[in-house]
Amino acid sequence: MKYDNIIKATFLKRPNRFIAEVEIEGAREIVHVKNTGRCAELLIPGCEVWLTAPGTEGRKTKYDLVAVRKNTGVLFNIDSQAPNKVVAEWLSTQGYDKVVPEYTYGDSRIDFYMEKMTNGTLTRTLMEVKGCTQEFDGIGYVPDAPTERGVKHIRELIKAKQDWFDVALAFVIQMDGVTEVRPNIEIHPEFGVSMDEAKAAGVEILNLQCHVEPDELFIKE
Repeated sequence: MKYDNIIKATFLKRPNRFIAEVEIEGAREIVHVKNTGRCAELLIPGCEVWLTAPGTEGRKTKYDLVAVRKNTGVLFNIDSQAPNKVVAEWLSTQGYDKVVPEYTYGDSRIDFYMEKMTNGTLTRTLMEVKGCTQEFDGIGYVPDAPTERGVKHIRELIKAKQDWFDVALAFVIQMDGVTEVRPNIEIHPEFGVSMDEAKAAGVEILNLQCHVEPDELFIKE
């Protein structure tokens, strides 16, 4: 996926989880942060950030903050809407006969339902997508804030596996150089428990490696 327009800025502070104060060519600007997670190890005063201007009428802020360069030099896409968009693009190249986003299963909406006919056999797959924007020592971690909704979705996937679906939990790694995602049990122990339960139940765990540019994010084959 690509952003239509992108500009560079300097991060100053984050008064709350929805907005940040940045400096653009010497002028201070309040921008929307497209990630309600903590991002504490990324959004450090003085760091390089990248903004896009959607141009939506009636907005309180002109810009969205979508990417940040960590003090290690690695560029992170932190747009929480990006993972589903890049997975939709990727799935369109994977030979499925049908891809349905926001599929209702049980009490949840699972991100994708896919169908594929192979030699007369229909395969039905449910996939839940999680973005990964946290990295320590070359390992990605999810979540960076407690997520009861995330635990609920994983347990819905386990139930779906018992109902004879093929089931996958896909982590979109929103940075270069990371190949593995682990549950952040210090932030949310129950998420780690649900991940262990999912693996034991046969849920496929996908670590989708990405390439990040200030104006682009895509899954590498």
